[in-house]
Amino acid sequence: MNYPLLNVFFTTMWVFLWIMWFFLLFRVFVDLFRDDSVSGWGKAGWSVFVLCLPFLGVFVYLIARGKGMGERDMMRSQQAEQDFRAYVQEAATTSDAKPRSQAEELAQLAELRQHGDLTEAEYQSAKDHVLAA
Repeated sequence: MNYPLLNVFFTTMWVFLWIMWFFLLFRVFVDLFRDDSVSGWGKAGWSVFVLCLPFLGVFVYLIARGKGMGERDMMRSQQAEQDFRAYVQEAATTSDAKPRSQAEELAQLAELRQHGDLTEAEYQSAKDHVLAA
């Protein structure tokens, strides 16, 4: 077999570009169908345009709506983070329906120390904190 090194380079480059093209196409479709501001007819129109003329359709989509892609992605990630924080705060406040007494907290700390989960210094610090409250 005679396959020069330059041909290996070009083959690798074309495979990489082909994979990159599919990632870009997938990203355009994901953005299009996640965007609530585009109507169903608008989504259908963009889909037909991108499927019938893929290169032109994707490039026109990126030119027309590219800036909004990043903004919508940022808003989705911020909303997901806010939802997560709200869930954690809600779970933390509702996990203990009744407040525990100091004796219960001290008993739990002693049990953690006996199991080796807390060092003596950590135990004393937590004990002082519970007694101070």
